[in-house]
Amino acid sequence: MTEPGAADPLPERASGVLLHPTSLPGPGSTGTLGADAPRFVDWLAAAGFHYWQMLPIGPVDAWGSPYQSASAFAGNARLLAPECGPRAVPNAEDAAAFDAFCAQQAHWLDDHALFRTLRAHQPGVPWTAWPEPLRRREPAALERARRRWRTTYRAIQWTQYRFQRQWHALRDYAAARGVRLIGDLPLLVAHDSADVWSQPEFFQLDDRGQPLVVAGVPPDYFSATGQWWGNPLYRWSALAADGYRWWRRRLARLRELFDLVRLDHFRGLAACWEIPAGAETAAEGRWVAGPGAALLDALAADHARLPIIAEDLGIITPEVEALRDRYALPGMKVLQFAFDSDDTNPYLPHHHRHNCVVYTGTHDNDTTLGWYRSLAEDRRQRVRAYLDCTDAAMPWALVDAALASPARLAVIPLQDLLGLDSARRMNTPGTTGGDNWRFRFAWDEVPLDLAARLRERNLAHRR
Repeated sequence: MTEPGAADPLPERASGVLLHPTSLPGPGSTGTLGADAPRFVDWLAAAGFHYWQMLPIGPVDAWGSPYQSASAFAGNARLLAPECGPRAVPNAEDAAAFDAFCAQQAHWLDDHALFRTLRAHQPGVPWTAWPEPLRRREPAALERARRRWRTTYRAIQWTQYRFQRQWHALRDYAAARGVRLIGDLPLLVAHDSADVWSQPEFFQLDDRGQPLVVAGVPPDYFSATGQWWGNPLYRWSALAADGYRWWRRRLARLRELFDLVRLDHFRGLAACWEIPAGAETAAEGRWVAGPGAALLDALAADHARLPIIAEDLGIITPEVEALRDRYALPGMKVLQFAFDSDDTNPYLPHHHRHNCVVYTGTHDNDTTLGWYRSLAEDRRQRVRAYLDCTDAAMPWALVDAALASPARLAVIPLQDLLGLDSARRMNTPGTTGGDNWRFRFAWDEVPLDLAARLRERNLAHRR
């Protein structure tokens, strides 16, 4: 429950930009925390933005998805700035700080380093297919593996130390320029992860470690048969018996890296879509109650006010709204969802509350230009009539609608600020591979006067 007088996570009208660090320009196949990251912070500040929102920053899966990470705590080593050099072990001047980091983060770092070490020496083999002593985490087998592959194990720990050092440098740089960082906390974790391997008692698994049920969503805007995510579902009773310690540590870890976090799939705290592991499609699932206020009370015990934005999209019930409002959590409004019904649509700006975050679209949506071009003519007419605009005004008419919204915070994907089309969207839900998670921009796509024009817009809307 929110304490009276607790600091508001969104204290004033402001705006921000949604861009994952992998989308930054630079050499190599992915953006990094190198020179282009502080340059982007400078651009945000010059444009009058006060928030940089990102996706989860953990290790990604084989398709590049940050929502199927091998760790709920670790950073993505691919984000390390290449100019920091190839050194993979600490020298004498780093040793004390490195040892202190390893001790402070031992509750997740040891298991992560050992999991990645074992994966490196059994490439492509999920933990459920490891030799039984390792799969069942027999202490003697784990210690033998640490000794045998100590160099790999320590190098992985060292990589995480470097990641934290670089991340804190970026966060300090952003804070000095009035830019706060928003992270992303997925409700669920990947099955083939250090988290599930190291603490299987917290998940609904069989004796071989395979999920009994998996997560997803029923048929919705994105998929006629629903979405099969495949993440194992929690044994909430086991987590509760442990005082939700794993969850408390998880949020504390993210608060070391971010000012605020978006809790992805917030509605899963009220009820989650449970799909039998042997089902053919997600449509065979059912709603099962989540931990609700019990988890949020445990998290709130560590914070004067929960630093959480609730991703309350999808099938939202009065129960979900009550849970969100009990803790005064900002919800989300996506303008691309506002024009598929009549003027009672809750995503239309005239229905927005102050305590929410408005987006033109999210990482799962098409770009605004691509979205508008794909609409049937009657829907386009509805958009034009509401926004009092022409076809040529897109995507700026929707950007301005977000900035003008009563919502305390407006966040715009960079693609919309650059006027990019469908070819540059970040992700298409329900699909893997292709161009998902590969979007990158180039500085020569950013008009030289864009920051000044955006600063004027932000000032005009008191952001």
